[in-house]
Amino acid sequence: MATGRGRGSKHSDEQAADALRLDRWLWCVRLYKTRSQAAAAVVGGHVHLNGGRVKPSREVAPGDRLRISLGGRDLELDVASIPARRGPAPEARACYLETPESEARQARMSEVRRIDSLSRPTSDGRPDKKDRRELRALARRQGGD
Repeated sequence: MATGRGRGSKHSDEQAADALRLDRWLWCVRLYKTRSQAAAAVVGGHVHLNGGRVKPSREVAPGDRLRISLGGRDLELDVASIPARRGPAPEARACYLETPESEARQARMSEVRRIDSLSRPTSDGRPDKKDRRELRALARRQGGD
C-alpha cells in the first residue's frame, strides 16, 4: 500500500525536481566544500534567501535570490536550476546567475585588492645571515636590543 510519501514515491521525485534544501543546493553548486559547512553558514546568517534569514532545511526553487557572504566576498545570486547531483564545476555554475550589481561589486573589490597588493612591501623570503646582522645593527642604532 503506497501512502504517497517515501523514497520511491512519484510525489517525492516531482518535488525533488522543483526544489532542494538550501544547504544541499549550496553544496551541490560547489559554493561550500561540505554540506555541514553550508548548513553552518546558513545558521550563522551568512546566507539570506529572498532578503531574509532562513534555516538550512528551507527549500530553494528556480527564481529565488540568494545573498551570500563567502570568504570576504558578498555574492548575490539568482537560482537558475536545481542540480540533480553534485557534479563538475561547469555543471554547477550553470545552476545560478550572479546579478550584474554583484559582478560589478566583485570587479571593484578585485581592483582594490590588486592596488593594495602593489602598495605592500615585498620580501624575497627569510633573511640570510648577512641580512640578519644588518637588521640587528639597525635595531641597536634605533635603541632596541
